Amino acid sequence: MPAWGNFLQDDYSLTHELRFISPTMTALKLRSKPGFGINLALTLMLCLWAVSTHANKLIVLGDSISAGYGIDVDQGWVGLLAQRLVAQEVDTEVVNASISGNTTGDGLARLPQLLATHQPSVVVVELGGNDGLRGYPLKRMRQNLTRIIELSQNAGARVLLLGIEIPPNYGQRYTLEFRRSFQTVAEQQAVAFVPFILNGIALDPSLMQKDGIHPTQAAQPKLLENIWPEIKSLLSK
Repeated sequence: MPAWGNFLQDDYSLTHELRFISPTMTALKLRSKPGFGINLALTLMLCLWAVSTHANKLIVLGDSISAGYGIDVDQGWVGLLAQRLVAQEVDTEVVNASISGNTTGDGLARLPQLLATHQPSVVVVELGGNDGLRGYPLKRMRQNLTRIIELSQNAGARVLLLGIEIPPNYGQRYTLEFRRSFQTVAEQQAVAFVPFILNGIALDPSLMQKDGIHPTQAAQPKLLENIWPEIKSLLSK
């Protein structure tokens, strides 16, 4: 393992229940009666209106770490975040737009459509690891991250940038510049920032998969705890 640097039948005697299972947990119960079909249609319209106009959206734009590589995606940190928001009755829907293997360039290319579709209030950016592992120019990575932040802010979203590190076998100079790149972008763009999301995880073999890069399912609660304070702060604004 490389050492790391420091997703009918109407019965008029029954109660029909409509549920929109999302972090908004909108649920309505209707007593069936003649004309139930009309009532159902009207109720569906009202529920859809409520969900679309009242639920905030939080997009996670990430790579394999947020996409749940090698684990049950529902038990990944993004899935756990969605569950926590439901439990705490936070009116925010989590949209996991993470794709394994994505670079900052891939995320930047996908972002405009995501912003137009979901109109998020918060965008969490977890990208850059694959840029580093492929040895991409760090200036280009910083430019891509900066543009992602600018597009998100221009769309009215608050941004959280998540930092990651790469193994030291890429050379001290590149590894150090890679690590500093996230802090540099966060400071220049004045956005919320978590320096290293695998803090307390990467150096523990029991919490890393055999590839030494991806955290295990057991590590996901700790991963969420590393990120949660900043997300909670952004959601309260």
